[in-house]
Amino acid sequence: MDLSTLSVIQLRELQQQIPAELKRREAQEKVNILNEVRAFAKARGYAIEDLLGKDAKVKVVSGNKVKVKYRHPENSELEWTGRGRKPKWVEAWLGNGGSLDNLLV
Repeated sequence: MDLSTLSVIQLRELQQQIPAELKRREAQEKVNILNEVRAFAKARGYAIEDLLGKDAKVKVVSGNKVKVKYRHPENSELEWTGRGRKPKWVEAWLGNGGSLDNLLV
């Protein structure tokens, strides 16, 4: 690709797309490598967990992000998926008499 033929607008659009594409490809490459390592170990009669030890946990990257379930009505940057511990802003909202139903997206 010859970048000198692209307009400034096209270059900026490309610049915005690159980080997301890199992240996606790196995640997929990690999954592929992990699968290759599993197959390599299996071909020799081992599970990857056996080689890493009992305490080691292998994290499988799925690439799926959990959707936001709750959002602050006044500050859209404050989000919560509903998983794990309640954020402080949710606790404050509930402490002031608010309801989780009011925060649903």
